[in-house]
Amino acid sequence: MTDAPTTQADPGTSTGRVLVLLDGSRMSYAALRAAAEIAASTGAEVLGVFVEELNQLRSAGYGFAREVGASSGISRPFDPAGVEQRMQRLADQARRALAGAVAPHGGRHSLSVARGHVIDEVLALAGPGDLLVLGRVGWSSAPGARLGSTAKGLVYRSPGKVLLWCEKHSLPQGRVVVFLNDHVDANSRAIQAAAEVSRRSHRPVTFLVGADSSVLSKDLKGVARDLGVQESELRVRSLPSTDPVTVAGILRQERAVQLVLSRDCTLLQEPNAERLLVALNLPVTVTP
Repeated sequence: MTDAPTTQADPGTSTGRVLVLLDGSRMSYAALRAAAEIAASTGAEVLGVFVEELNQLRSAGYGFAREVGASSGISRPFDPAGVEQRMQRLADQARRALAGAVAPHGGRHSLSVARGHVIDEVLALAGPGDLLVLGRVGWSSAPGARLGSTAKGLVYRSPGKVLLWCEKHSLPQGRVVVFLNDHVDANSRAIQAAAEVSRRSHRPVTFLVGADSSVLSKDLKGVARDLGVQESELRVRSLPSTDPVTVAGILRQERAVQLVLSRDCTLLQEPNAERLLVALNLPVTVTP
């Protein structure tokens, strides 16, 4: 079901929505705050998505199922009625949090509550013009750390942009960094997304281009100007390697506050790409 928006939609607005996945975690609420600010700057509606995970409900139906308290470590029966009540409580919390995050901006919002598998339910709602915001841990030094299966599935399958959000201290002179390669259409979408972030955050932009790329610096500057990025705020750097260690070093040099890249880019094809996305302590926007 979907709650009714608290304000009327502007019939003249064609901006896509900002979707945010709410699961009761601290990071999902951090993502909600970011989603509300983005929507306020674009006039978009915020659609909160809360999914009652079907597999969890099914597991609770087995008599032998047990759950272990995260803080207490105590094992107890996995009761279906208790799971239902917990999900209802989390949905109510999500509804209140959504209203509270949007209220200071006076924007439009609604909450979709669905029962099923998270990826399927989110994809059923998301459109090509929508931005999907997901909360994630900003830094992980744990061996073998990987992008969660839900985030990974949505990054690679969402029809629109996906923002993997993490809370971080913004650098006063930080830059929006966009990774490019020889896929013209993918580059165009990534550049447009970077220009939107730049205008919203008032940050300069750095284009990272592969050393053997046929993309020309003058062409990039022309495209950036067309999208409203001033040439004085634009830097083009050659990337000697897509090795994640090299990329991470350049991002530090550029004082990156956000990374923008296409899911078709060569960086995401690297064996350690997922670990790089997990380890980077900055938001990452992935375009189709």
